[in-house]
Amino acid sequence: MKPKRKLIASILTVTLLATSFIGCSKSNNEKEAVTPTNSETTDTSTNEEGGTVNKELSASLTFAIWDNNLNDFIEENDMVGKFQEQYPNIDIEVEKIKDDSEYWNTMKIRTSANQLPDIMFNKTFTLSRFKEYLVDLTDTVAASNNELASGYAIDGKVLGIPLTSGYEYVYYWKDLFKEAGVEVPTTWSEFEEVAKTLQAYYEKDNKDFMAIACGLKDSWPDYPYMEFMPALESGNGQNWNTMATQDTPFSEGTDIYKAYTKVHSLFTSGVLGKDPLGLGNDQATTLFSTKGAAMIALGDWGLQNIKGATEDVSQLGTFYLPTRDTESDPYNVIVQGDSFMGVTTHSKNTEAAKAFVEWFYSDAWYPDYLNYVSSASSMKNFPKDKDPVLAEADTLAPDKVLVMYDGGGDDFTAIQNTTTFDYKMLGAQMSISDFDLNKEFDKLNSAWKDARASLGIK
Repeated sequence: MKPKRKLIASILTVTLLATSFIGCSKSNNEKEAVTPTNSETTDTSTNEEGGTVNKELSASLTFAIWDNNLNDFIEENDMVGKFQEQYPNIDIEVEKIKDDSEYWNTMKIRTSANQLPDIMFNKTFTLSRFKEYLVDLTDTVAASNNELASGYAIDGKVLGIPLTSGYEYVYYWKDLFKEAGVEVPTTWSEFEEVAKTLQAYYEKDNKDFMAIACGLKDSWPDYPYMEFMPALESGNGQNWNTMATQDTPFSEGTDIYKAYTKVHSLFTSGVLGKDPLGLGNDQATTLFSTKGAAMIALGDWGLQNIKGATEDVSQLGTFYLPTRDTESDPYNVIVQGDSFMGVTTHSKNTEAAKAFVEWFYSDAWYPDYLNYVSSASSMKNFPKDKDPVLAEADTLAPDKVLVMYDGGGDDFTAIQNTTTFDYKMLGAQMSISDFDLNKEFDKLNSAWKDARASLGIK
């Protein structure tokens, strides 16, 4: 069978998606997994990781993604063709969805329509949301070789295998720091002061300068602060689940209260420039890459985007966001599994879909992808040295304490949906100078308590 390579660029609106399901329902129902019944005629072999390769598997699978870097790598390296060298009778249709926001909206609609793709990605905070629609991958070789998969198991089941290990960094320009006379901060108060000094120094000549680039027009780029800082405050990677057990988690003295008070102080100090709500993430990253900003907080994946927007990274450095109050406090650093690949229960070809997952994390594909991206490996059998730019953060924080982040379980998600608590949107609101954070805390506490009562969560 000649290798087939299909790529769908999906930027559909909700309305178009709803109507398109009528036309594609027939093709989904026609999918069949053809597996020989006579084991003597089954063409099998063993791959380098010890998994069994059944070359007689026949299927047509859909693989949905949102990641631009992964999509580029798939296009440039003929993923489908390479996969079909081992599985010549399985065709993979790659569906590229515009971004993660549209991705989750799309998957929600398809859940109701019984039309999830055969293979999908999840985040830490969506695993529990889709747990009823994901196949247990505990018995796969890929899961056993993954450093983080078992740590994110739900009810004892591995429902997704992290593609990479994600770390969060503050990227900065060393030459801009040096000229302004500031050094890498190691506490939160130092971080604020450094940002203020940089803003005052450079905005005299550049009114568009941002000490910290953050494209709040998209709302989500504030996630290093709004999503992770409550967990960093006390080193509790389960902080969202802890909140689900509390009636008033936004009260003074709680981790989220302390973290968001710090963020509010930072966001209203002028260090985000004159109009952070007027820029999206791509614009903010470009601004930083051209040294129109001194710092930007992004995951390790951000390095690739920065390198793509500038020719010279010789002065580019990183440090971990210093949320601690004093140098005697633990230097907590977030680590999390990112992009959990899973097989859905809507697939008519789960054996073939599992075969693709095994192949993806095998020597046939994963090491080359890992070398292409700046993210850290999640696989024990494929270790990877960090890029020198990212490794600097480890050198600057030899005493760091890793906090394994969990995106929140069922109870938290249910309360969050009932109260419409959106931490990323809340961060965008904080950039407005007259925003009353304490008033918002009171509203959230009241709504949170009522939601727990109405949902019967104890």
